[in-house]
Amino acid sequence: MQNQDIIKIIENLKGRRDYEEKKASKLGFTSLYNYFEDKILKEKKVIEDKSKESQEIKNDNDLKNKENKRCNCC
Repeated sequence: MQNQDIIKIIENLKGRRDYEEKKASKLGFTSLYNYFEDKILKEKKVIEDKSKESQEIKNDNDLKNKENKRCNCC
């Protein structure tokens, strides 16, 4: 099953198509479709990693704030 987004990207390359084909072949991809599929998957992974990282930072900050809420007299 082919992703329509990738097909649209390839159709809209116009003058950059030769450049992207050379780049894909240098990186070892057999087709432009495989190259763009891999590229999109990597971008999604980066976005997911950033969101996980920001969620971890938020959780760490929440824990620190809870610890600091104690009064000093106890």
